Amino acid sequence: MPRIASAMSSSSPWRLEGQRALVTGASSGIGLATAQELAALGADIVLVARNEIRLDNAKTAIESASPGSRVEALSADLSVEDDRLRLVAELEGAIQILVNNAGTNIRKRMEELSLNEYREVQEANLVSCFEMCRLLHPVLKSSAPSCVVNNASVAGLTHLRTGAPYGMSKAAMIQLTRNLAVEWAQEGIRVNAVAPWYINTPLAGQVLKDPDYRRQVLERTPMGRVGEVEECARAIAFLCLPAASYITGQCLAVDGGFTVNGF
Repeated sequence: MPRIASAMSSSSPWRLEGQRALVTGASSGIGLATAQELAALGADIVLVARNEIRLDNAKTAIESASPGSRVEALSADLSVEDDRLRLVAELEGAIQILVNNAGTNIRKRMEELSLNEYREVQEANLVSCFEMCRLLHPVLKSSAPSCVVNNASVAGLTHLRTGAPYGMSKAAMIQLTRNLAVEWAQEGIRVNAVAPWYINTPLAGQVLKDPDYRRQVLERTPMGRVGEVEECARAIAFLCLPAASYITGQCLAVDGGFTVNGF
């Protein structure tokens, strides 16, 4: 069995100089915070999202905060096959880090959902993640040692009120993470996931603005608060670092203790 490199090429196990990271859903929320964190650690960044104005604003903000990092912004709707293919065709050069963060949700009970709504959630969350991994595999392999981090959710680990299609998509992302970690280990590609609980993002804010719902969320969270985007971004960044070079196939819950809470 061939020996796999123990770490990415970097001057420090806690830095990412010489690495190029592609982050999807990167114009706001966890995706933007992750891109900012990776840039602060020395990586060059490729930002991918649908909204061109927000993308340009994100690019400007990262360049200002981390002037040593090269930042590119590419507009694409990753739930659309043509956009995924165009994005991959436009990419040039190595990619050592892929962060699959793009996603959405439609919060309805099962019997209220249409088949098209189910498909919309799966395409945005699961299919985009699967396809970005599949399409970028040759680049990740040729750029190895490299890594993938998939932004899943605690909804993929236990029941939440977020709805069945969302939980299904996130559970499948976690299993995809495990399978690819084994399939790609000998090619020098690590694959991990994070599973956030409620984080202060625009998507979470839609439900957390209800004071009764927010109270219930905090009651189920041992740390007694909602997480911040920077806290999730730092967990993702850690899994990208050479310091995490022997970690693969794992799902790290970023949840303030929610998933281990009992009664």
